[in-house]
Amino acid sequence: MMPSGRFAIILPVRSLFIATAMNASRPAKLPRNSPRHAFMPSWIVWAKLKFLQRPCHNLRMFWTIPTLMTWARIVAIPLIVGVFYLPLAPAHRNEIATVMFVVFAATDWLDGYLARRLNQVSAFGAFLDPVADKFLVCACVLVLVHLGRADVFVALIIIGREIAISALREWMAQIGAAKSVAVHMIGKLKTTAQMVAIPFLLFDGMLFGMINTHVWGVWLIWFAAIMTVWSMVYYLQKALPEIRSRVK
Repeated sequence: MMPSGRFAIILPVRSLFIATAMNASRPAKLPRNSPRHAFMPSWIVWAKLKFLQRPCHNLRMFWTIPTLMTWARIVAIPLIVGVFYLPLAPAHRNEIATVMFVVFAATDWLDGYLARRLNQVSAFGAFLDPVADKFLVCACVLVLVHLGRADVFVALIIIGREIAISALREWMAQIGAAKSVAVHMIGKLKTTAQMVAIPFLLFDGMLFGMINTHVWGVWLIWFAAIMTVWSMVYYLQKALPEIRSRVK
């Protein structure tokens, strides 16, 4: 959940100060006779100078074109949810939500392509991209449960798996064994099934007059749930040797 109120300002500032202090290799040389710094505590002057000495590309990486497209997937969540509160016919709401999901989901491929093409690959982008994907998928699954188009157990399986595997990958990265839980074909198959099932269920009608998207969407979302469990078991098996070695 995003922080609100004054904490939305305090937390980024605190993080920025901590990151600045951790990246400092040695104290900055402070001007001794500068009237501007005469009444400032030395640690404030040091932090200020170190911030000014930081390369500006560290700030620009938050606003590159690929990163903005990734941010767009997070911004899309309240927009897609809000569509179902508009005073429109149900069929029109379904169509708008489906188009929005397809457009924003397509940015998942496009932002990675542009990052490589424009040489704007960054650690922050690599972190934010899967987070945006998980937010978008989990939010839409909850919308489908609210609309009665997906079973609550499907939502529990999908969301629970994302939380468990994200925590597992974070821990494996901390111990230097991230390659053991790298993305596998089973995970890609699960993601593909989800990305087809969700727009089908959002549309919830006859596509081109011959495809019942509700029926196909229900089958695909359950298939995605099965692949979700399978992929979770696969990643846990890969991580099990590292877990056992740390327990001993």
